[in-house]
Amino acid sequence: MATGTNLRTYFDGTWHEGDVPVMRAADHGAWLGSTVFDGARYVNGLAPDLDRHLARVNRSAEALMLRPAVSTEDMLDIVREGLSLYPKDTAVYIRPMYWGIDGGYMGIVPGEGDAGFAISLEEIPMAAPDASTTLTTTRFRRPVLEDSVCNAKAGCLYPNNARMLAEARSKGYGNALVADALGNVAETASANVFMVRDGEVLTPVPNGTFLSGITRARHIANLRADGVTVHESVLSFDDFRDADEVFLSGNMNKVTPVTEFDGTMYQHGPVTRRVRDLYWDWAHSA
Repeated sequence: MATGTNLRTYFDGTWHEGDVPVMRAADHGAWLGSTVFDGARYVNGLAPDLDRHLARVNRSAEALMLRPAVSTEDMLDIVREGLSLYPKDTAVYIRPMYWGIDGGYMGIVPGEGDAGFAISLEEIPMAAPDASTTLTTTRFRRPVLEDSVCNAKAGCLYPNNARMLAEARSKGYGNALVADALGNVAETASANVFMVRDGEVLTPVPNGTFLSGITRARHIANLRADGVTVHESVLSFDDFRDADEVFLSGNMNKVTPVTEFDGTMYQHGPVTRRVRDLYWDWAHSA
């Protein structure tokens, strides 16, 4: 992820300039990892699906047995106030977050005590439409719900994702195509993944091992409304080797074309371009 400048932080009921310290050393989130967050985008005066991202951070908190203290509606007002401090043409990444404060050693008491809360706004430009990436495999896999909080956007999941990225980049690739516990493709280290074959779009079926993204759902709805067949299926690495196009879906850049998977080359093709056009057409009309 690109690093921006121009940071603002909402904490303790007000907006502050810069990257303000918000967590104490003895907070449960600091030393035992009970943190959740979400990410939304503000681009050219638009904040697509902002309400859904803010609602999801509250669901993520509850999945981690934290008690979210700020309603989606109040968060919308807070974020809009913060965004008003930026020029309309600024590209801003919006990160609401919660963390555990109390809980003692190795324990969060469900529903007892409000979680810490902050919002970070950071100026991060959108990637160019033709900015692409490459994929390789990784020995690291996605966890399952029985042993990790796969149903939340939880900070404790991301060190494993970072290992995937580090391994991929050590091999000269931009990202990793990641398997679930059974060896089927789940997503990449940083985004949901789609493939195109014979004009139809396929994406791994949500099976509880990865977060089925808000932007992913938006792409599926847009494609189906445009008459494109979309399958949510069990997919193998060989399926991706047989694909005509592959692209990533994530909130940071919305659509990222993939040009290679371990020596299999892809075009930045017409379906990938259409997905991007459909997304921004929807965003401007919403």
